[in-house]
Amino acid sequence: MLLQTQNVTRRFGGEELFNGITFEIKENARIGLVGRNGAGKSTLLKILANIEAPDEGRVMRKKDLTIGFLDQHGGLESNRTIWEEMKHIFAPVLEIEKRLRAVEQKMATEDSSDEASFQELLKEYTRLQETFEQQNGYGYRSEIKMVLHGFKFYEEDYDKPIAYLSGGQKTRLSLAKLLLQKKDLLILDEPTNHLDIETLSWLENYLTNYTGALVIVSHDRYFLDKLTIETYELSYGQIYYFKGNYSRYLKQKAAHIEKQTKDYEKQQKEIAEMEDFIARNLVRASTTRRAQSRRKQLEKMDRIEKPLGDERSAFFSFSPERQSGNIVLQTKDLTIGYSQNDVLSREIDLDIRKGDVIALIGPNGIGKSTLLRTLVKQIDPVGGEFEYGTKVDIGYYEQEQENLNPSNTVLKEVWDEHPLMTEETVRTFLGSFLFRGEDVEKTVSTLSGGERARVSLAKLALNHDNFLVLDEPTNHLDIDSKEVLENALINYQGTLLFVSHDRYFINRLATKVLEIGPNGTTLYLGDYDYYLHKKEELYEQQQAKEQAVLNEKNSHTDSLEHSSKENEQDWVDRKEQKRQTRRLKREISSIEEKIAAIEEDLENFTNEMNQLSNSEEVLKSGLSAEAHHSLNELSKSFDEKSKDLEDLYEKWEILHLELDEYTE
Repeated sequence: MLLQTQNVTRRFGGEELFNGITFEIKENARIGLVGRNGAGKSTLLKILANIEAPDEGRVMRKKDLTIGFLDQHGGLESNRTIWEEMKHIFAPVLEIEKRLRAVEQKMATEDSSDEASFQELLKEYTRLQETFEQQNGYGYRSEIKMVLHGFKFYEEDYDKPIAYLSGGQKTRLSLAKLLLQKKDLLILDEPTNHLDIETLSWLENYLTNYTGALVIVSHDRYFLDKLTIETYELSYGQIYYFKGNYSRYLKQKAAHIEKQTKDYEKQQKEIAEMEDFIARNLVRASTTRRAQSRRKQLEKMDRIEKPLGDERSAFFSFSPERQSGNIVLQTKDLTIGYSQNDVLSREIDLDIRKGDVIALIGPNGIGKSTLLRTLVKQIDPVGGEFEYGTKVDIGYYEQEQENLNPSNTVLKEVWDEHPLMTEETVRTFLGSFLFRGEDVEKTVSTLSGGERARVSLAKLALNHDNFLVLDEPTNHLDIDSKEVLENALINYQGTLLFVSHDRYFINRLATKVLEIGPNGTTLYLGDYDYYLHKKEELYEQQQAKEQAVLNEKNSHTDSLEHSSKENEQDWVDRKEQKRQTRRLKREISSIEEKIAAIEEDLENFTNEMNQLSNSEEVLKSGLSAEAHHSLNELSKSFDEKSKDLEDLYEKWEILHLELDEYTE
């Protein structure tokens, strides 16, 4: 056990944020912490990281436990350059290196006649060298470069002062520093903020191999599914534990609520029948004893609390007032940027048609937001041209919500743009975006990022445009609000062009993926998974072309031609090997999920059988016929599941043996 909380409670302004929280972190843990915005996730993380103290309860940490904490609103502050800051992490290693050089110098000048003194120096040198190697003294520079490169900091950036970096760059650098420090426990609050898709993939792979424990709060469902194997949900001030990643948590939670609801309804029916029996029979002499007995049973009954179910969700939709023509937007040789000397991308040719749902992707800084702002006429193109089709009504969602007036209340912000609506209608409409009662009187400047996003979406929904241009619409939204937005956009009957780093969001919505680069855009006719598949296929084709060119150069002699064929066959074999390896890994992953599910079922069956066999009633009077039948049914189900488990393990072993053959 690295860390454990016991009955932790936290209050703000007299109101309880959460209470009685028990949380466990073991070595190599991979934990996802989920819950609505405002549930207290960030506060709980700060308590775990010893940044804040609980109002009640206690936190026990393993002796000498080192903790790294990433604050979602914080960035690295330093007067050093990027390289100096990263190098400073390895100060102890640098000190050993300095001592090594000093001992080397001393050995070189030592009097050769003093053998004993020389041997002492040699011993010290050997000891220092061993420690230097253990602490990666020969590889720390490469390690720094690898991590910085993963976060898109290159050698030309190393001498930049950190004080001059943007907020997003400082956040990325803060995370890079944490990874290099190799803490026993990493607590990450929204680590995917400010990361493009390429960097996200790199971070996932890095954290997969991280030797310490991880606790992660993230709204990125792909990220959680890839990294976590345990999930804690913070809801209604309580915490609930689920075994598995985010997708498995959703299934378990739904099943748990369904079972809890059925148990509650069943008990309520029993209570109603008992109360009715007592009311009818208590006053009759012949049945009063039975009625009194039932009343005692009722008093002793452990009441099942009514399930709270899910917390309230937003509910909204987007509906165009009219339909556009078939051609929505076309560009020709469009160049975007801020001047002829500051061009981000050129030769952009787009042909957007009615009903298209297009995800615009590319690395940070390539010009995705600039392209959108150009298309909605907020900035002028540097070159080329673009034209809208007939009856096109554009709705634009800004990433930073700069179109909101900070001094307005939520009610006024929406009502000002639609003055013909009644106040009651506006309030009712805002209620569907979770602004209820006094919430509508909050000023925009006091709103959280998620609340500001919901105000912007509310304004967008009221405009009834037929072409929505959205720049990072899922930023600041919790997972539940993202799902509501996804469903609203899936049912939208207009045309959609959006930028997002949320791969799950892209996969659910996009029918086309548009990748932007310095020299224009490339269109992929499918969702995000198709885009990845196509990119890999194109990469392999490029490798094949390069191999073919190499083969052609080496075809001057028979021997070289023979070698070329062998190389080509090797390439074909390697390609087939990769394909088979991917297939086997997918099948193994699928079987492992089934194994985990069956093992959970078996555990549940065991618990149910133990409850039946060891209940107070059974211990007193023995098994009833009904209980005996239930035990038989459970035992039968247990045996069937056990057989399924054996079969799966056998398949799993066969697939692993096959995989080993391909990877040897």
